[in-house]
Amino acid sequence: MAPWSSCDTFSERHLAETAKTGQDRGDRTCRRRGWPQMKELAQVGIRLRAARTGRGWTLDRLARASGISASTISRLESGKRQASLELLLPLTRELGIAVDDLLVLQTPDPRVCRPGWRTEDMVVQPLSEERSPVNAFRITYAERPRQEQLHTHPGYEWFYVASGRLRLQLGDEELILGRGEAAEFDTLIPHNLSAAGPGEAEIISLFSEEGVAPHTAADGADQ
Repeated sequence: MAPWSSCDTFSERHLAETAKTGQDRGDRTCRRRGWPQMKELAQVGIRLRAARTGRGWTLDRLARASGISASTISRLESGKRQASLELLLPLTRELGIAVDDLLVLQTPDPRVCRPGWRTEDMVVQPLSEERSPVNAFRITYAERPRQEQLHTHPGYEWFYVASGRLRLQLGDEELILGRGEAAEFDTLIPHNLSAAGPGEAEIISLFSEEGVAPHTAADGADQ
């Protein structure tokens, strides 16, 4: 099979692979990524008929324009013929639509299902996928005394205090932030975060790509 160019749509690739293998590859993967499944492909005929009749075309007119027999088009529209790239490309071209217009891609599950982890001083729960353009976490800090050792590393952090009182040691400053307060800072500035008490402090935190690893290290080396 010849390599696909960047101009080829996913639907065309998928249909070609489906025709070659005779089946849809990995329904579980399709559901997760939002690719067409067999039930979506089964709707191609219905949408093809709607596109044809919507333009007032008869089977014979589309057959003459596309070079595909009227009986084949009829079987395709009724679901008695499996859709393939070889059939759909000339038909959609004559109808002035794209192959994608005949497919409804399933919306991927938006829920984030990543496990969290616990260290001696904090509990981290990811709120975004690993490849997300935004790195979001819910972090619960345990109450502890002011720390003498501060940390520094490339990156940037934004956070919002959801509950409790958070101690932010930033350079020579020490700030106590309460529920509803927010802050942002360059993590090249020496810093440390902890709960000022009484009890824990919970924040919703966003990190730049460089700032993710140090602040979410499972060994708690940097907090």
